[in-house]
Amino acid sequence: MIVKTISPIEAHRMMTHDGAVLVDVRERHEIEREHIAGAIELPLTGLRHGDLSAARGRKAIFFCHSGGRTRMYGGQIEAKANGVCEPYVLGGGILAWRKAGFPTVQGPKPPSLFQRLFGGNPAD
Repeated sequence: MIVKTISPIEAHRMMTHDGAVLVDVRERHEIEREHIAGAIELPLTGLRHGDLSAARGRKAIFFCHSGGRTRMYGGQIEAKANGVCEPYVLGGGILAWRKAGFPTVQGPKPPSLFQRLFGGNPAD
């Protein structure tokens, strides 16, 4: 079985009508910059030993930044979900979710290149 890819609109419908949950497979630093409220955090680096019990018996929509990682690791996602939940992949990731007009929570912006190299702001 191949994990089915769905659109943000279909994902939102599944969440609203079917009780589906979102599963964010990005790394912690990405989640801190922007995330979808209420999503389960299960970074791909910890997927093998991560806890997916909050999705037990439900449809689970896995997403990353743009959809590439969830497609690439679809087999591992399917294996992890086997017997726990019904897996789906959010096509286009959080970028497509935001573009479709659904809300995200913004964290602090990372420092600019200037700030990383020299500290402070250019106007200082």
